[in-house]
Amino acid sequence: MSRVCENCGKHTVSGNKVSHAKNRTRRKWRPNLVSVKEEVNGTSKRRKICTRCLKTSSKAKKD
Repeated sequence: MSRVCENCGKHTVSGNKVSHAKNRTRRKWRPNLVSVKEEVNGTSKRRKICTRCLKTSSKAKKD
């Protein structure tokens, strides 16, 4: 499975790592994904969501 949040679609992005001498090498930033069990239409299902989505969904459940 790819490293993509199933809720918001956040995915791996790439860029340059820049050293003190301004040498540039390629690097990746990966989202912080967590595997969570959720109930969808009465059945439990495992989903990979980012921690930001997990935090906002837990806030919504409190209200």
